[in-house]
Amino acid sequence: MQIGLIKSLVSWWFKKRLSDLKIFIKNPVHTQEAQLSLLIERAENTQFGNEYKFNKIHNYSDFAKQVPLNDYNTLFPYIEKMMKGESDILWQGKVKWFAKSSGTTSSKSKFIPVTEEALQANHYQGAKDVLAYYLANYPNSKLFQGKTLKLGGSKKMLKVDEAYVGDLSAIMIDNMPFWSNMVTVPEKKTALLSDWEIKIDKIIEEALASNLTGLAGVPSWMMMLMKEVLKKTGKNNILEVWPNLEVFFHGGVSFAPYKQEYKKLFPSDTFNYMEIYNASEGFFALQDRKDHDDLLLMLDYGIFYEFIPMEHFDGLHSKRIIPLTDVEMDKNYAMIISTNSGLWRYIIGDTVRFTSLKPYRIKITGRTKHFINVFGEEVVIENTDKAIEIASQKTNSSVLEYTVAPVFMKTDKKGAHEWMIEFEKEPDDFETFKKILDETLQSLNSDYEAKRYLNMTLKFPVIHKANKGLFYYWLKEKGKLGGQNKVPRLSNKRDFIEELLKMNKL
Repeated sequence: MQIGLIKSLVSWWFKKRLSDLKIFIKNPVHTQEAQLSLLIERAENTQFGNEYKFNKIHNYSDFAKQVPLNDYNTLFPYIEKMMKGESDILWQGKVKWFAKSSGTTSSKSKFIPVTEEALQANHYQGAKDVLAYYLANYPNSKLFQGKTLKLGGSKKMLKVDEAYVGDLSAIMIDNMPFWSNMVTVPEKKTALLSDWEIKIDKIIEEALASNLTGLAGVPSWMMMLMKEVLKKTGKNNILEVWPNLEVFFHGGVSFAPYKQEYKKLFPSDTFNYMEIYNASEGFFALQDRKDHDDLLLMLDYGIFYEFIPMEHFDGLHSKRIIPLTDVEMDKNYAMIISTNSGLWRYIIGDTVRFTSLKPYRIKITGRTKHFINVFGEEVVIENTDKAIEIASQKTNSSVLEYTVAPVFMKTDKKGAHEWMIEFEKEPDDFETFKKILDETLQSLNSDYEAKRYLNMTLKFPVIHKANKGLFYYWLKEKGKLGGQNKVPRLSNKRDFIEELLKMNKL
């Protein structure tokens, strides 16, 4: 099959898909109602469906009354049965694939079911729609005249009981059509290597032998890869290595802290960036407009959405849960999903804020467990990412990674926030950087500003410079290099920062 033929077929399909999407976007209520009905119908005769009387669910009100909120722990007994080969548990039929997912907060792994429906109608559909919107925004794109480097996870598919377990990226790679190697790098064999550091060398080798036009991956890990490319080639920037590169499709973490460094890696006003919001649990949203950084919530991917206002969030005990139709702009919500992988009213752990209701667009604000509210300051990741971005811009610096934790009050001491920041380029004046960071955070968050007023509750933050590679070695020590693994930005506890402080002294 020739590249030209692929491009023609893809172009035709994308135009048709964009036409369908316009209908879904104009009818969000009907689209979401249809998704819920389809989910209930497909799972009606499962163990979960029988337990919660899916046959008596006729509308959202019935669904909300009959089905409880869930997290991984409450669904694990069902998932365990599925992994042992039992059929019709959370979803109709047997489930073959499980995405192994673990955050930096715990060594415990999660095994997220990935059904055939979810793979095709959610994960792959999301990837196709990313390309559809990208080509619509950049009609003169030459993306398909070269290859896209996809930087995924680092776990091979392993058989556990009757299930196949691996990173979501490994599952997707394992099921890619035969012609995918014609348009992507690295080869399947390389992509599934389990040793991250060996894998990086092989990816670079294959990439340097290719005409790259696109990149896809998590910003932190992609930046590390690009730095290694510059070391190997001796070039000043990535466009000297691959002059036809035109876009970076990114997700997994906020791009804000990395902007300055990426401008150096890709010093061109015509280089494009497109954000996506996906996870092992599903593909949720994408950046549909090139001049805006909010994300279009995708409503026809086999996912039904609900939301908990964060002021009412109490985990599984939360009482105020609302459908998409009742959300308001500029409020912070915990996101709840019911999916075609059998995750029912599942608290995914992400928080979002709506920037538009016609259509529904969001910004990811953080995690339900990753925030600081020890003193009533309610600081979320969206606040700290923006403060880092502005402080970096104003002090001619760039940040690789950071984390923040509280300094708890004592009888004779006030509280504070303690930061560990690893710079790619240190600020011209570190004291100025600190001052701008604190002032910007106050301007973004009135609760933090109130607690900082005259140092009455919170003192000026304690900010440390991390040694080069600190966060990399910290993740390596935990066996969490590559893929969707990420540094926890905020915590109400001191576990992470104490470990980092100890390592930083070595």
